[in-house]
Amino acid sequence: MKILVDADACPVVVKDILIRAAERTATQVIFVANQFIKTPPSQYISSLQVQSGFDVADEQIVNMTDTDDLIITSDIPLAAEIIDKGALALSPRGELFTVDNVKSRLNIRDFLETMRSSGIQSGGQAPFGQLEKQKFANQLDRWLAKGGK
Repeated sequence: MKILVDADACPVVVKDILIRAAERTATQVIFVANQFIKTPPSQYISSLQVQSGFDVADEQIVNMTDTDDLIITSDIPLAAEIIDKGALALSPRGELFTVDNVKSRLNIRDFLETMRSSGIQSGGQAPFGQLEKQKFANQLDRWLAKGGK
């Protein structure tokens, strides 16, 4: 089991949580991004820089994903692909994407995108704060405690 991180838009505080968890639990964490991601020297932590381009990092993550893996992403279409492969997806805000909720999350995302493209402003997401950090850490700990299941 490993953790793959859609790292281009992942908050630094979430990266820090993942780095500490990787060392504490001897779990492989791979940060995948279009840009260089600095990681500490560790046998459990690495980064993979992919070419620039639309969804290049997402495609790499999908190709590297196995069924026991956890993918960290706020990209709902990527989360849906991961779930179709039998793995789990967790947003940096602590939302666990599942077979039961990912389709409805995709529909909401598409609806909001349609509204934005027609000029309606929705205000966007709330700032990332302590509550989101705690929700993420709790979900990660649950996954690690279950051994990736």
